[in-house]
Amino acid sequence: MIKYVFILGGVVSSLGKGIASATLGALLQSRGYKIRMRKMDPYLNLDPGTMSPYQHGEVFVTEDGAETDLDLGHYERFSGVSCHKTDSISGGRIYNNVLMKERRGDYLGATVQMIPHVTDELKRFLDSDLTDEDFVLYEVGGTVGDIEGTLFLEAIRQFANDKGRENCCFIYLTLLPYIETAGELKTKPTQQAVKKLLEAGIQADVLLCRSKKHLGREERRKLSLFCNINEKDVIAALDVKNIYELPLSYHKEGLDVQVLNHFHLLDKAPEVDLSNWKEIIRRMDHPEKETRIAVVGKYCSLLEAYKSLKESLIHAGISLDCKVLIDWVDSEKLESLTDEEFEKTFNSVHGILVPGGFGNRGILGKIKAITYAREHKIPFFGICLGLQLAVIEFCQNVLGIADANSSEFDCACTPLINKMKVWEKDGEKMIRPDNVDMGGTMRLGAYPCHIKKGTLAYKIYGKEEISERHRHRYELDISFEEKLKEKGLLISGKSPDGLLPEIIELKGHPFFFAGQFHPEFKSRPFAPHPVFKAFIEAALKLEEVQE
Repeated sequence: MIKYVFILGGVVSSLGKGIASATLGALLQSRGYKIRMRKMDPYLNLDPGTMSPYQHGEVFVTEDGAETDLDLGHYERFSGVSCHKTDSISGGRIYNNVLMKERRGDYLGATVQMIPHVTDELKRFLDSDLTDEDFVLYEVGGTVGDIEGTLFLEAIRQFANDKGRENCCFIYLTLLPYIETAGELKTKPTQQAVKKLLEAGIQADVLLCRSKKHLGREERRKLSLFCNINEKDVIAALDVKNIYELPLSYHKEGLDVQVLNHFHLLDKAPEVDLSNWKEIIRRMDHPEKETRIAVVGKYCSLLEAYKSLKESLIHAGISLDCKVLIDWVDSEKLESLTDEEFEKTFNSVHGILVPGGFGNRGILGKIKAITYAREHKIPFFGICLGLQLAVIEFCQNVLGIADANSSEFDCACTPLINKMKVWEKDGEKMIRPDNVDMGGTMRLGAYPCHIKKGTLAYKIYGKEEISERHRHRYELDISFEEKLKEKGLLISGKSPDGLLPEIIELKGHPFFFAGQFHPEFKSRPFAPHPVFKAFIEAALKLEEVQE
């Protein structure tokens, strides 16, 4: 029988439900259980695909092409289990499904209501596409008390009754603020938050308490008394230096033990094996070397927009016993710097990375950074838009095509980059009309790529056929291939039909690599992505030369 775990949040938002869910999943997995992790977002967007990064951070793309919340990235990195389209749902998607069914007549003339129709649709999601999982973990977005989450709470309350309360566990992540002047942790906000959850008909089984200080006996006693919960089920979620310490920290506090105890599985549960997490922490705490990477982006004021990117650089560093220092460089600010100021920005870095993005803000700054990397022989790594700008920079400054640009930014240019209208997906022709909606209409998810032997790309991957995740609607025009090749810029990876460029690299440069895809979505702490690892290796070599 599958066991269902729901992770909810109270008191304030942004407490880290996604990381807590990923950590619990990793702990259960470390005991040999098969897990599945899912996200429920009450907002009315169909998905995060059209949201600004400043609103919602990174959009994480799954193998099968779903645009999802960044928490699914945490799930994949901590568990190594790839998520699917069926592992993410929003309030907007649920309401859309219900209304479409009403229009088709699926409800046979019934008056469509929040209960049971919307809640039933939510319960169908909870129970869909499951096979032989031991545990399914559901993170419920938002904060208990938010009006848009009301039906989500009602649906999981009903679901727990349907499946049997003994097969469901509710974990409530709360905040215990520390008042400096009083010198004590305050439990009252959590007491009030638990009452709010009880109003929805849900009794928390485990309290996961975010705190800067250790929970004393008195705090646990109060929470146990006023929240109707056993003291052992009050778990401290203490702040840590980095997120990869959390499996060790939460296990020490007893989170996995109490969850298993709730399901009466503790006596027969396999022993936990956290040796791999301990090794990661050892490497991060005692690196043998370090290198500095400049990430030139347009969303640097909200680093959640580059969450997977940051973690991928860390993963590569872990594998090389190296601490990766990241300079977050605002590409828009680069445009107004003097030559002296520009030089000062990059003279201490050992690699320059230009990530993906949309729109023309900050584009000139990114192109200037690429020029600097190319001319000064600094390792360069371009992702998605980074590839497109690397080609534009090369054509402008090496091929002498002054008006070379993307049709995304300039309709009157020599268009090297154009909006895709036709491409293949799993043998099926995909067609994108000009007047289509913005959301969900890009080239999304995993696509195969054929790599030429004898290239840097082949050296990095070690094979001719790879698969990487995409999220873009513009593509490099393949007709420019020969002109680029004549001057040393090689298209070393293409789609299987040879029509879509996937990878470029520059001959005679120590490391100049760019991909139309997003490799950061596939990096894991125990399995760093090969391109990120190769990039950091190149940065370390440059550092050795400079020394």
